[in-house]
Amino acid sequence: MAIEIRDLQALKLACQALGLQFRENQRTYRWYGRYMGDSQLPAGFTPEELGRCEHAISVPGNRYAYEVGVLRRRDGKPGFALYYDNWQGGGGLEERIGENARRLKQEYASQVATRQLRRQGFRVVRQLSADGRILLKGVK
Repeated sequence: MAIEIRDLQALKLACQALGLQFRENQRTYRWYGRYMGDSQLPAGFTPEELGRCEHAISVPGNRYAYEVGVLRRRDGKPGFALYYDNWQGGGGLEERIGENARRLKQEYASQVATRQLRRQGFRVVRQLSADGRILLKGVK
């Protein structure tokens, strides 16, 4: 799921909804510590830059889980990229954020849409579909 992270407040709310901790201004994230070439780097990044970030996302109480780095994009586009070491599910990280951070990205998109609908005066009704998708309905 390709998604652009531009709204840090929505990302914080997504983390809260998933029981994750958004660590504002944490400059490093927990990972294996050496790039093995087994995952695609965010656009514009080099292996030497991995492990450094602007913010991080962690699983509270799981000291074995890797963390998600929230990295300022370097491909000329505004916003942030998410990157984490997915080896063996990131030590429990993927249980919370989903494979390829799909659950985190979906929750982020839901939070962005909810905030926009509320700004336009809608009350938001949220439902989960049988396959885990988040469905939003704006009601005036």
